Amino acid sequence: MRTMQLLLGVSWFGASDPCSRGVSGAGNVLVLPPIEDFLRIHARPTPYVEDPGLRMTQTSLKANILSTYASQAYVSLIGIVMLPLYLRYMGHEGYGLVGFFAMFQAWFQLLDVGLSPTLARQMARYRGGALDILDLRRLLRAMEGVFVGVAVAAALCIVAGAGSIATRWLNVESLPLQDVRASLMLMAVVIALRWISGLYRSALSGLEQLVWLSGWNSVIATLRFVAVIALFVFVSTSPVCFFAYQLGVAILELAVLAFRLYGTLPVRASGQKIRWELRPLKGVLSFSISIAFTSSVWVIMTQTDKLLMSRLLPLADYGAFTLAVLVASGVMMVSSPISSAIVPRMTRMQAANDEARMLKLYRGSTQLVMTLTVPPALILALFAKPVLWAWTGDIDLAEQAAPVLTLYALGNGVMSAAAFQHYLQFAKGELTLHVIGSAVFVVVLVPALIVMTSVLGMEGAGWVW
Repeated sequence: MRTMQLLLGVSWFGASDPCSRGVSGAGNVLVLPPIEDFLRIHARPTPYVEDPGLRMTQTSLKANILSTYASQAYVSLIGIVMLPLYLRYMGHEGYGLVGFFAMFQAWFQLLDVGLSPTLARQMARYRGGALDILDLRRLLRAMEGVFVGVAVAAALCIVAGAGSIATRWLNVESLPLQDVRASLMLMAVVIALRWISGLYRSALSGLEQLVWLSGWNSVIATLRFVAVIALFVFVSTSPVCFFAYQLGVAILELAVLAFRLYGTLPVRASGQKIRWELRPLKGVLSFSISIAFTSSVWVIMTQTDKLLMSRLLPLADYGAFTLAVLVASGVMMVSSPISSAIVPRMTRMQAANDEARMLKLYRGSTQLVMTLTVPPALILALFAKPVLWAWTGDIDLAEQAAPVLTLYALGNGVMSAAAFQHYLQFAKGELTLHVIGSAVFVVVLVPALIVMTSVLGMEGAGWVW
């Protein structure tokens, strides 16, 4: 559906819709609603009856969106503030390893096979009264076993191949190879732990625990991005120390997320045991496979360019490319809090057969995202070089990365709006069109990336995006 999304990115609503304001003339002119109007219309508590044993408070859509926005804004802000310090302390090659780590983590999501979003959907259906708590617990236990087993196996494979990656894939010029190899080994463990954390985060998102989740994400972001500066100042600027510190943060993150999820679900009956077995996965297998395919397509779409650049560019130049892509991702961050809030709510409405309100929410949120993403996308595209120069204080780096930032900012603006058709299909559990469209898109995208990056380097990747 990605190809169709690019063509159908924004829905058109007539003047009768409460989220739009029409003006007569040559035709209806769509005026996008202010955020306060959107929240006033859609933030009313939903009347669904929930399991009385569910230990959570009823949160409004307004609280979910605003808390997630606050968290995303904070995480984005500290990323902007801290990145120049990373470059200063770690150097361009050291930061290139951080960029490689982020790319590696994204490719690791291919192993998810759609289980995390499927669990989020089942949690939302449980809140909507469409799923029994015992069945939900069995599904959770089955997914936990799969995630832990796959994470351990994948981490061991990466550790075993760390030497080859350091010497045969990455173009390292100044960093000691033994440090690069050790950093890759630590990366493997950190990524595996964060991947397991993603399962619990998806479950909490499906339960609409977004207010708490936003707060915890802010705490973890502070530990990851801000507190690490003390490590650079007082201990070492080595990438090995950096990733060892990230390992400790990942362990803490996983423990707290698991504790919160089990503390939110109803207390298990006395003597009731939930054994691990694969049988609970059978009921959600078809939906999970659809999600797995589309998730894989999304990873391929968004990470193939970074994978190719990590092979073609020196590690220091790869750091510059990563920096430009990171700044451009701010456009997507503007829309992600809304999607995080509306997807479980739409799924819940669909489970309760409240399709009219679900469609109204979908329409209003689409318009809101366009209001919020178009301005930053245009600003970053038109003023890429001044933004990078002001941010990093490095004019050479700004000149090198500015063309990439321009192209990626425009592409991310389009994709922010294009994602909403997927959210609607996800809520309904009907992903056939999305699967077909995504397959077509990848068939075109990957060869284009290979050709353009070989000819134009990092700027070629931007043109394809």
